[in-house]
Amino acid sequence: MAFARVGSGCWTGRRRCWCIDDFRYGELTPTNIDVIECSRLQPAFRSKSSALAAGLRYHASIPLYFQDKPLGIMNVTGPEWRKLTAEELRLLSTIAYQVGIAIERARLAENATRLARAEERTRIAREIHDTLAQGLTAIALNIEGAMHRLETRPDQARERLERALAMARENLEDARRSVLDLRSAARLEGKPLAEALASLPRSFTSDTGVPIAQEALTNVRKHAHAGQVEIALRRRGPRVSLTICDDGRGFSRTSKRPKGHGLLGMRERAKLLGGRLMVSGAPSKGTRVVATVPISNGET
Repeated sequence: MAFARVGSGCWTGRRRCWCIDDFRYGELTPTNIDVIECSRLQPAFRSKSSALAAGLRYHASIPLYFQDKPLGIMNVTGPEWRKLTAEELRLLSTIAYQVGIAIERARLAENATRLARAEERTRIAREIHDTLAQGLTAIALNIEGAMHRLETRPDQARERLERALAMARENLEDARRSVLDLRSAARLEGKPLAEALASLPRSFTSDTGVPIAQEALTNVRKHAHAGQVEIALRRRGPRVSLTICDDGRGFSRTSKRPKGHGLLGMRERAKLLGGRLMVSGAPSKGTRVVATVPISNGET
C-alpha cells in the first residue's frame, strides 16, 4: 500500500468517490472506512515514479482529526481490492490519530513563532519611539535655550547648539541601528541559534546578530571602550547560557548598574523566553553579561 493525496470527488464509471464530500459533512469517520475504486489515483501519481504509481486503482480514506476539529484526509492506496480487517482498521485509525496530533502541534508551533515575531517587532517599535522622543525633546530644549541666549550670552548659545547637534547625531545613529536590528532579525529568522551566534563576530561592525547578543555587543561598542570581546554559548542540562565578556572600563559595584533601553530590552527578551539576565563588572576589568534560558527536549 502507499499514501496518496486526493483532490475533488469524481466519477469512476460505476461508482463515485465520496471521501471528500463525506469528510466535509462530517460523515467520514473511522467506523465507516471503505475500499473503493478511484480514477483519481493515476493523475495524482503522475509526478511520481512509474513503479510507485503502476496499477494503483483502489484506496481507503481515513479522516484526520484533532479532538473534534477536522484536518484532512489520509488515503491508503493499493492495486487490488480487498476488505480491511478489524486490526488493519484499528492500525489506520491509530496512524491517523498520531498524524492529527502532529499537524496540530506544527500549527501551534507556527502560531507561537508568528506571535513571538510580532511581539519582538512591537518591542523594537516602542523602543525606537521612546528613544527618539526623548532625544528629540532634549534637542528641542537645547535649541530653545540657545535662541534665548543668542544676543545676551552667545557663548552659552553656541554651547547649547553644539550639544543639540551631538544629540541629533546620536539619535540618528540609534535610529539607523534600530533599522539594522529589524533587517538582521529578518535575515536570521529560521537559523539555528549557534549558527546565528557564529556570525556575530564577523558582522559586528554592521550591527547584526541575535537580539540579546546584538544589544550586548552594541553596548560594548558605545560604552565599554573594550579591546576584546568574548562570546560563549553553552548548554547545561535543560538550559542554555549565552555569555558576552569584554575587557572594557566596567563599572563600580558601589555605583548604579548600567541602565538604558538596551539593557531593559535584553531583560525583556530573556524574561519572554522564561529565563533571566545577569550583568556584572568591576572598574577597569570589563563587563560580563549572562543570559540563561530553558530549552525544550527537541532543541539542540
